[in-house]
Amino acid sequence: MALNRTLEAVTDRIRARSEGPRRTYLDRMSAAAAEGPRRAHLTCGNQAHAYAATGEDKDALATGRAPNIGIITAYNDMLSAHQPFETYPALIREAARAAGATAQVAGGVPAMCDGVTQGQTGMELSLFSRDVIAMAAAVGLSHNVFDSSVYLGVCDKIVPGLVMAAATFGYIPAVFLPAGPMVSGLPNDEKARVRQQFAAGEVGRDALMAAEMASYHGPGTCTFYGTANSNQMLMEFMGLHLPGASFVNPNTPLRDALTVAGTERAAQITALGNEFTPVSDVLDERAFVNGMVGLMATGGSTNLVLHLPAMAKAAGIILDLEDFAELSAITPLMAKVYPNGLADVNHFHAAGGLGYMIGELLNAGLLHPDTRTVAGEGLELYTQEPKLSEGRVAYAKGSGETLNDKILRPATDPFQKTGGLRQLSGNIGRAVIKISAVAPERHVIEARARVFHDQEAVKTAFRNGEFTEDTIVIVRYQGPKSNGMPELHNLTPTLAVLQDRGLKVALVTDGRMSGASGKVPAAIHVTPEAADGGAIALVRDGDLMRLDATAGTLEVLASLEGREPAPADLAGNGNGVGRELFEVFRQNVGGGAYGATVVV
Repeated sequence: MALNRTLEAVTDRIRARSEGPRRTYLDRMSAAAAEGPRRAHLTCGNQAHAYAATGEDKDALATGRAPNIGIITAYNDMLSAHQPFETYPALIREAARAAGATAQVAGGVPAMCDGVTQGQTGMELSLFSRDVIAMAAAVGLSHNVFDSSVYLGVCDKIVPGLVMAAATFGYIPAVFLPAGPMVSGLPNDEKARVRQQFAAGEVGRDALMAAEMASYHGPGTCTFYGTANSNQMLMEFMGLHLPGASFVNPNTPLRDALTVAGTERAAQITALGNEFTPVSDVLDERAFVNGMVGLMATGGSTNLVLHLPAMAKAAGIILDLEDFAELSAITPLMAKVYPNGLADVNHFHAAGGLGYMIGELLNAGLLHPDTRTVAGEGLELYTQEPKLSEGRVAYAKGSGETLNDKILRPATDPFQKTGGLRQLSGNIGRAVIKISAVAPERHVIEARARVFHDQEAVKTAFRNGEFTEDTIVIVRYQGPKSNGMPELHNLTPTLAVLQDRGLKVALVTDGRMSGASGKVPAAIHVTPEAADGGAIALVRDGDLMRLDATAGTLEVLASLEGREPAPADLAGNGNGVGRELFEVFRQNVGGGAYGATVVV
């Protein structure tokens, strides 16, 4: 199948835009790879320190003939998605030995949970944790004794930070090993219903707690299709996972076999063998375009509109909002997974999952088929399905058909003809909106503005009965320079209640929402942000505004000329729960439209 012309044009534009930084990046990676195995350049004393506690692997490390795999782990046992990683290093070391290699934990990186910090002060560190993760992984790999690397991470900022680190160390291979989603619990739509009932005062906290505990109930990723599971999709579409690895449940024989297979592959693709696959060759323009197409086809999290530009920049590639918008316009929405539908990721995987989708999109000319991946040459490998055979992974041809067309549809007969992500622009800046779960009659809203400087003030106004007409809710001074750009997902139940009462409401913010933002139209990542001189700081209560997701516009229908920015008291944003340590991040972070990065 010939490539879609728009796909080709967007890829060519990214390639041209990135020519200078990409060339510099590839030259640096080539020079580093040409130096050969990293350990050869260390002194005997350097190496003795590195191998002192390796026991039975010491001789293999000292002779330097076996590839050494560096493990970067985001393990902690507070995050359900990362708790399974506790046992991975032992399994990886054992698998490496059996493959004639060695493995060491190079370092750990922090992994915070947006679910725990949602609506709390700690959420103001969440986005910045991505850059900290990249730096922490770099510290681990800086010992320079590794021929390959494996990355253990799943959730929201963790995978993007790890990819930024992998790209920075792009002269060695990188294989990402996931942990998988928890088994299905309370259906996500039932959980959302109870949240809305609580927001409306119809049920008490005991009912809310019972619903939350029944939904988030065991090891693994939360089962809705938010940022964590969007990350897993992305790693498969971009060729950093093994095929079919994303959505196999934790603590199952197939999950362990995929971890072993990933370790073996990390050993096979080093410069010491015949299939050298440095990650700099995997992460090219085509891989990032494939990742964006996957985001649109699955209705994935808007947080990846922040993360993909940051990941790409680490590999010398420059992405822009126009790339996302143009790819969304040609990509069919093939999946209905909560919040876009009632199914969870386990149901999606059982219906055919990513392998089916990749096959369909390849056949439609909507993916680059000729990318390099950790599994080998070409994305066609990712249409295969992993099976367990005598305790090991064996790949079989995928079924090539959906097993539930209420969850997963072919590219020729999708749920929607486009991916549902739009770029908005107008007299208060640029923003993005995800409309795949928003009813068509809510794609255009013209209403008066109500302006707030934090989400708690919105909820207070709601409790006081102040929302009595169609309203565009402005929540500003929530960008990365203001307070680290916390998610405003706590507003979703409140705004959904207003919507269910018959009002037309929308959110406009220089902050962000999660992949679970759902049915309420939300123009997010407004750039420039209020604290960076953005015109969103000029909006006043009562201003007539128009949000038009069809035309791609976001306008205040009045002149902003001569207005002074509304002041905001940001003094309290710099202290408490560790915020003191991130002042340098707030001062130097880039805009939301460009990835909100500090370190790349």
